[in-house]
Amino acid sequence: MTETRRRVIACGNPLMGNDGAGASVLHLLMELNPEIDAVDGGTGGLGLIPLMEGYDKIVIVDAMVGIGERAGDVRVFREPPPVRHGTLALHEVGVGEAVTIARELGLALDVVTIGIEVGRVEQYSPVLDPAVEDGVKAAYALVLHELAE
Repeated sequence: MTETRRRVIACGNPLMGNDGAGASVLHLLMELNPEIDAVDGGTGGLGLIPLMEGYDKIVIVDAMVGIGERAGDVRVFREPPPVRHGTLALHEVGVGEAVTIARELGLALDVVTIGIEVGRVEQYSPVLDPAVEDGVKAAYALVLHELAE
């Protein structure tokens, strides 16, 4: 029996306040679970597609706006997350579009996205709001759960 290849891709900009939520999950994974294949997806976009290629399961973690009732809420998307142009993006193609393209190309069929509601993004701040930090911990636990399935 062959081993399932799994990868975590964390997106976000840790210098933009709450947008660094995904990067914070990545740091937890690297510190506490160095055996997990986890990479920095930067600010997302088309660059995510080659990071998905060759893996059986992909878990993407990203800061999002409008997916929860309050900052720190975490939501799991089994289908590409909703597209919200211009809310957070430092890139033209968001996570949802990248997942859709990768699926259409047959490069990544089992992709789960874990979104952390961030409410707002500060410019040039390395600090997460306390509620978003709570969301990072919840997202970290969900990543481990998804990888175990």
